[in-house]
Amino acid sequence: MNPVRRRRIWFVVALVAASALSMTLIAFALQRNVAYLYTPAEVLGGAAGAAVASGEARFRLGGMVAEGSFTRAEGSMEAGFRVTDGDAELPVRYTGLLPDLFREQQAVVATGRMDGGVFVAEQVLARHDETYVPKEVADKMGLAHQKHGVATPADAGSAQ
Repeated sequence: MNPVRRRRIWFVVALVAASALSMTLIAFALQRNVAYLYTPAEVLGGAAGAAVASGEARFRLGGMVAEGSFTRAEGSMEAGFRVTDGDAELPVRYTGLLPDLFREQQAVVATGRMDGGVFVAEQVLARHDETYVPKEVADKMGLAHQKHGVATPADAGSAQ
């Protein structure tokens, strides 16, 4: 084999190896930053997985803020509330400023981890107007409404 051909082969091998290494690093980075959305019933029922229930995995918790559940200690940035999906409620603890539109009986998506049966949120997102609910939350809430025979606003509008 002549030296030019050998050099080309080594260049191609090095290029393939560098591409494989970069794709592996990208895959690991994306996997670590993925946060799946679960409802309280999925977390408490074990459908979300053992890593989620043990607090090892970071995930998103979606549902509605339960009525009468919001508490904040005076002079503290720590807030507590419960998120419900109609089947189950999960207590949430968050330290920081809550979004302006955060209130009870409104849709919320919180990102964080479980810690001893309490979801410790790192970030809390509230819906931005009276008609918006994140698609994943709306789908899961719709299933809970069907299960419990609750009429949704969409059902009421189509009955008119």
